[in-house]
Amino acid sequence: MNQYFVYIMSSPNKNSIYIGVTNDLQKRVIQHKSKTINGFTSKYNCVHLVYFESFNEISKAIAREKQLKKWNRKWKEELIFTTNKDWLDLAELW
Repeated sequence: MNQYFVYIMSSPNKNSIYIGVTNDLQKRVIQHKSKTINGFTSKYNCVHLVYFESFNEISKAIAREKQLKKWNRKWKEELIFTTNKDWLDLAELW
């Protein structure tokens, strides 16, 4: 069974957040942390995994990603807070 993830990366100071989708969360987060891919996360230092959800269908994961990207900043912060109130890096031990 395939598994897909919608995830949120944050800069250490919480000023910037990035929402993405992947089928390999650990690999993708490591790419963000090592800044091997030029883009928003490397430019704005989004290196902390602060939230993720898993899905069995890519279409549902993509739909959720698009939904979250349309949300305002306050809603995104509240979502992160529901499972990670201290904005800890969930991938710190990887």
